[in-house]
Amino acid sequence: MPDAASAPAKRPSRTSASTPRTPPFLPTPLERLALGLFPLLLVFGTVFSILSPETRAAPYDHATQSHAQSQPPSYFARKSNVFNIVFVKRGWGWTTFAFVFFLFTHPSGGGGGGGGFDLTPRRFRAGLRWALVTAWWFFVTQWCFGAPIIDRGFRWTGGRCERAHHAGAAGETITAVACKAAGGRWAGGHDISGHVFLLVLATAFLMNEVGWSVLRWSGLRDEERCVIMPDGALKSANVEADAPVAQGEGSLSLGPAGKMAVAVAGLNLWMLLMTAIYFHTWFEKVPRPSRNPRPSPLASR
Repeated sequence: MPDAASAPAKRPSRTSASTPRTPPFLPTPLERLALGLFPLLLVFGTVFSILSPETRAAPYDHATQSHAQSQPPSYFARKSNVFNIVFVKRGWGWTTFAFVFFLFTHPSGGGGGGGGFDLTPRRFRAGLRWALVTAWWFFVTQWCFGAPIIDRGFRWTGGRCERAHHAGAAGETITAVACKAAGGRWAGGHDISGHVFLLVLATAFLMNEVGWSVLRWSGLRDEERCVIMPDGALKSANVEADAPVAQGEGSLSLGPAGKMAVAVAGLNLWMLLMTAIYFHTWFEKVPRPSRNPRPSPLASR
């Protein structure tokens, strides 16, 4: 039959029963593998810091949660290293730039029709996800109706601003920045590493927004997630997607924006490893009572 012979070959469906499906609220196998990178790097960094003769021999300052800056065991142990100053301290800015660059230049961002720089449904939803993650980063590290969540958690676990209580209200400061400005030392509680939080959050965000888009666009993704429909039914996420799977089949199709995102995520992981090796010992992460038993004002609120 000539009509049948001339018809283009149809790609096999990727929503068949043979394709692994993941419940809506659980990570897929690929996501579990990616998330496993973070504890792996932290554990490896800790073991390396214990076994490395140079790191063990270098003096460590518990007040600054870093090795003495006059005798650092490595360039990356310096807080003034260029990667820390230019990249990590502006980490969410780099993450946002890589995300927006990818969203508006990679063909997967325009949904089914490319979209140019138009605000397509996919871009709108991605922007909402970015806004939610940005709000979470801001509340945890910058401000949460006063002190950020990191500083509140430190106070709730018994921490306080030591060496500043003689200055009146200085001992009652509720942020690490205010404590340092008052000449005090943030000590005694469970101190969450802001660097670790930022690097993990930023990398996971880029993995989700860029990684899945590229894999789906290139047709390299062999697993899918279920979504809950308004009527309560479970359907494949591919059924509800704006664009069909494997539109760019045949190549990985990262493009300049995808390569930029990979570079940012890769540098995030490298700096996470450096943080695990040279900063914030595990002992400092174990919640312990403050040496001063006076209750925290925040804890009584």
